[in-house]
This record gives sequence, structure tokens and C-alpha cells, in this order.
Amino acid sequence: MIHLNGDHHALAYEIKASSGIDFNSCLHCKTCANGCPFLEGMDYAPNAVIRLIQFGMEEEALKCSTIWVCVGCNTCSSCCPMAIDIPAVMDGLRHKAIEQGVKIAEPDIMNFHTEVLNTVKKYGRTHKLEIMMRYKFKKMDLLSDMGVGLKMLKKRKLDLTPSKIQDKKAIEKIFRKN
Repeated sequence: MIHLNGDHHALAYEIKASSGIDFNSCLHCKTCANGCPFLEGMDYAPNAVIRLIQFGMEEEALKCSTIWVCVGCNTCSSCCPMAIDIPAVMDGLRHKAIEQGVKIAEPDIMNFHTEVLNTVKKYGRTHKLEIMMRYKFKKMDLLSDMGVGLKMLKKRKLDLTPSKIQDKKAIEKIFRKN
């Protein structure tokens, strides 16, 4: 069922303010969806999530699995003719969903995101192969996503070895608790 909030601009304003991204320039050309290596696991394409926000469909946007499946690889943004930082929008929606106590659409996804943060803490960047392997080992589910992993390797979206930043102190500062 489609649900429009009374003030359908409120969600768009809030996500724009929290993410710093003006997603209203989205052409809905679906280029982001064509580039996304995780599209098959999503219930809405990235541009469709933007449309949900634009229409003020807060419940649908916050409960969808897409915001949790997105790993922030920036493939969508690099393909986008308007250069919209879609992962930042997804991040804003995740934060809002957590703040509101919305039931997370993807079971065990918080463990996955923890693994993403662990690689950033360790290398200063994400190492997608390590993220996937650690997450799959924790779940004891090693083979279910083998097809996606092989596609990502083929498209050169997975590096076998992690790239590291030089300034480790900058990363430590980011992760230091106040």
C-alpha cells in the first residue's frame, strides 16, 4: 500500500539535511541500478528509494531492505550522470530507521555493517573480500552468495589484497571515542 505523509517534503528535507546530498536532481535514468553489484538483493533500485523519499513515503523508505543491502561501494554514484552520492542518502535513511526503532528489513545486517567498519578501522578503506568472508564465516554460510562474489571479482569490484592508507593516525582519530 502506498502511504504518503501529510507533509511529504519533510522526509526529503530531513534526509537532504542529514546526508548533505541534493538528490532532487535525480533523472531516474536507472543508471545507478545498472551499475549496482547488489541490485539482485534489493527490493527497490537505488533511484526508486530516492523516489520514495521525494514522495514522502517514509515508512516504505525506512523499512525497505535496499538501505541495508547497500554497501556504499559508490558504483552507483560513479555511474550517475548527476553525480548523486547515493550511499550517503542510504546512510541517512539507515540512521533515521535506527533512531525511530524501525525493524531492520535484513536480518543480521548490523553484523555485516560492523565488518565493514572493522576493515575501515584496520586499513582506512573497505576491503570488500575480507568483509564478505568474515561475515559469511560468522554466519557459517560460506556458499550462498558465491555467484555474487564471482560477479564482483569479474567486474573487478573485489580486490584480493586490501589497499591501505598512509595516515593511520587519522583513522584512529575517527574511531576514537570522545
